[in-house]
Amino acid sequence: MSAEPDGPEDRVRRFATIWSRAVFPATSTSLTRPEFEEQLLPLARRLSEMLRARTFDAAEVRAVGAALVDAHCTDPEALTRALDCIDAYLVLYCGEDGPQDDLRARSARLQHAVAAGFAQALRERTLAEQEAIAQAALRAQGVVAQALHTSEARFRAVFEGAAIGIGIADLDGHVLEANQALLRMFGGSEQNVRGRNFREWTHADDAPQVWRLYEELVRGEREHYHVEKAFYRPDGTVLWTNLTVSLLRDADGNPQYQLALMEDTTERRLLNLRLRYEATHDALTGLPNRTLFFERLEKVLNAGEGRRFGLCYLDLDGFKTVNDSLGHAAGDRLLVEVADRLQACATAPGEMVARLGGDEFVALTTGPDSRREVDELAARIMNALVAPVTVEGRELTVRGSIGIVEGAAGERSAAEVLRSADITMYRAKSAGGNRFELADAEADARVITRHGLTTALPTALERSEFFIEYQPLVHLGDGSVRGAEALVRWLHPQHGVLGPDRFIPLAEHTGLIVPLGRWVLEQSVRQARDWQERHAGTATAPLRINVNLSPCQLTHTGLVQDTVDILQAAGVEPDALCLEVTESALIGADDDLLKPLRRLAEMGVDIALDDFGTGYSNLANLRRLPVSILKLDRSFTQGMQQFPADPVDLKIVEGIVSLAHSLDLAVTVEGVETGAQAEQLRILGCDTAQGWYYARPGPPERLHELALVDATG
Repeated sequence: MSAEPDGPEDRVRRFATIWSRAVFPATSTSLTRPEFEEQLLPLARRLSEMLRARTFDAAEVRAVGAALVDAHCTDPEALTRALDCIDAYLVLYCGEDGPQDDLRARSARLQHAVAAGFAQALRERTLAEQEAIAQAALRAQGVVAQALHTSEARFRAVFEGAAIGIGIADLDGHVLEANQALLRMFGGSEQNVRGRNFREWTHADDAPQVWRLYEELVRGEREHYHVEKAFYRPDGTVLWTNLTVSLLRDADGNPQYQLALMEDTTERRLLNLRLRYEATHDALTGLPNRTLFFERLEKVLNAGEGRRFGLCYLDLDGFKTVNDSLGHAAGDRLLVEVADRLQACATAPGEMVARLGGDEFVALTTGPDSRREVDELAARIMNALVAPVTVEGRELTVRGSIGIVEGAAGERSAAEVLRSADITMYRAKSAGGNRFELADAEADARVITRHGLTTALPTALERSEFFIEYQPLVHLGDGSVRGAEALVRWLHPQHGVLGPDRFIPLAEHTGLIVPLGRWVLEQSVRQARDWQERHAGTATAPLRINVNLSPCQLTHTGLVQDTVDILQAAGVEPDALCLEVTESALIGADDDLLKPLRRLAEMGVDIALDDFGTGYSNLANLRRLPVSILKLDRSFTQGMQQFPADPVDLKIVEGIVSLAHSLDLAVTVEGVETGAQAEQLRILGCDTAQGWYYARPGPPERLHELALVDATG
């Protein structure tokens, strides 16, 4: 680092100075304040480096927290001041004009890691001290017992010089002796301790076994016991101790005295309580966090038969827009205001609100009429979000989507309940947001199945779980098979054969559609070559293959080259291939999107406009699209299944066919299911058709058989 004035090293040193001044009064170090600053300086450098590091090394930052314990900063107040100092000054002095939001987020992570390292180191140190104190207590017990039987002088030396509190009482519980350490624990006055009866020192938090162990000891049935016990001091404050009580016997072995050894654990307990609070509460809003919420939910679900629960899972609508437009600081203030409003909604006994993270909150109710209560809770939450939130002088409208899960305890795990609530919340969001929905088992199952299919897709292609069926394309003039459309299927290990409508949208969402589409094209072109070889020398026309293209594939830069490579590898001419693109994919398409289709068309590949007529067809677009075939959707042929055919449908199809032919476009019709439909479409001038009237999709051998029948008449 640079050492020039106001350079990085100078700013780190200034941060270390502020840090040392803040923490020094709360330490038990023997160093002077400047010496303590020098001890903090390397820790400040490490924090500065980690603030700006590319990757976050949690272990490195936890080591800083551990180093604070080594520097005798063991008081809870020392940790509080250290974290406050890091929060207020680290980015200011060590951020070096970086992106403030990112630096603040990194600083928050640093603070959590420092606190975690501090807690772990203090816990390890405490365990070591407890072991040392326990050993010292055992030694002191032996020495005191021996001293009582030998030398009063030796007894006094050990008794008064001990670092832990020591008290001696008779078998009735009256305190006979107390050393200075014990007196200090109870306020420093002898009258607060000596002469009092040990049985008076009851506390509301006493464990049930404390007094049972005591009675066993004074009866001579037990030699000693060890418990954690609280005492009330004269000023009303609570003293927490690790208490060991031993029985002292006379030379003949008869019970004579009680010996109590006390270690003051009050500060350590308060620190542990604070660390526990920080570990179970959200730092921004103060609400219980995911950890504490899961603990509470698991208790509710394991409460036994007859107990019920209701849960609201809230996600704010449009929160990302607030963060992106106004910054994370404004987003944080919005979350704090929402948290306050939610907290005000949970007023009934057993109700709880927590923040899971980001802009996701949960509210839990556990009353007997949970269905009504959770509905009312959701309504209160929605009403609480109606009033705008003022942030930086702007009024922000807050809306939320809520998923509700209600039911009996013991039927599902906490993870399953939360997953159902999450799924239901997204269902409410998909329905437009600003609403709540009740969980539905069937809807949950569909979403879970969809997620499972999405997860299984990447390996399905590797495991060869996909296969292709072919549906023949028949010439309406002579009834001959001219080709087939390739239709991909997924043979799923659990769900059986799945049609493309079940997994193609998932493949498009995950990006797998590109390799899957290439595989379909490759397999289909090879099949076209096999058909051509088997029909060589026959009178039948060459069989063509139609392959569907996803809109995602159109934007893939390798589409043209992949197609060329596949055709060349199979030895198939381009005119044996037709690529089908949906009308919706080309609506409003610019020249960049159409460029690869034009290149393919120029090579001789036919381009078919699939599902024509299902969208808002702009007929003027046909002039600039590189298509040679229109495929009419099955909706146009449904009116022809009855006799007489719907005259409106006939006119529409007749008009489309006339327009297409005038533009030198062929017309293929989908969904032909009866002979009457086929004859009517032939009369109207359609060129080819496909549908169950001719054949359902099937294996490639089926198409070969159909074509062979045509060839032999």
